[in-house]
Amino acid sequence: MKLTDRNQVLGIDLGGTAIKLGRFKADGVCLQSLTVPTPQPATPEAVLAAIVAAIAQVDPNHESRAIGVGTPGPADANGRIARVAINLAGWQEVPLADWLEAKTGRITVLANDANCAGVGEAWLGAGQGLRDLILLTLGTGVGGAIIINGSLFVGRDGSAGELGLIALNPTDDAPLCNSGNRGSLEQYAAIAAIRRRTGLEPDQLGKLAQAGEPNALEFWRLYGRDLGIGLSSLIYVLTPEAIVIGGGISASAEFFFPAIWSEIDQRVLPSSRQGLQLLPAKLGNQAGIVGAAKLALERRQLD
Repeated sequence: MKLTDRNQVLGIDLGGTAIKLGRFKADGVCLQSLTVPTPQPATPEAVLAAIVAAIAQVDPNHESRAIGVGTPGPADANGRIARVAINLAGWQEVPLADWLEAKTGRITVLANDANCAGVGEAWLGAGQGLRDLILLTLGTGVGGAIIINGSLFVGRDGSAGELGLIALNPTDDAPLCNSGNRGSLEQYAAIAAIRRRTGLEPDQLGKLAQAGEPNALEFWRLYGRDLGIGLSSLIYVLTPEAIVIGGGISASAEFFFPAIWSEIDQRVLPSSRQGLQLLPAKLGNQAGIVGAAKLALERRQLD
């Protein structure tokens, strides 16, 4: 079935504090957007009710035909079940797609929120026109997405692409990760890691670096070094055309991108990084709803 402007879709980004929604045309134009608070406690039933009520506001005439939802945790490979939703109460194996279809009459697909952001950046953001790329989101955690040959890669059970959980430091005294790993990339690149290492917030360090403060500049150099080491392993495995860096910490990318490149130059064979680009994300906090909408479009085309 060929999509027309009348075949609109909804992109939804479910977060711990807010739920973002957008109604999109097939070319990616956002016709209307809305942000509502995530109910507290964010039980599956309460979140479902909040999403359904928000959909009625953003699409009162029922013009959308499919829904994509990004959740803060992995979905199953078929995009039907929110297997775990981090920071949401009681989320274990929640059949959210089935629930939304029953409540709204619209085809629904789920994906991890970082995966949605990666799809969004590949479609309309920094990765537009590229076929193979990695997205790394630097914020409360370190999320990731893998796009291979233009399609999102989630693995056989939907849980692939947890790029922030790869091991960076193998020592026994490395920081313990919530995943059970020690010394994961997330433990050196997320906001909590920056606080632990400096006692400051990322935006404070960015302002200090902007003013030329030596300690802040040195911190960002070391931060970029750690990212570069982690990314070097991923480059060898995936040989992407581009690495896109997003999330709130990426506001200081100018201070740590040079160190990332330095590590990649030293650690990765030229044959594995030929033509590689390192790009800041373009879509900001809209990447999740854009990518969720794209996944909804793809699911609608398969129907």
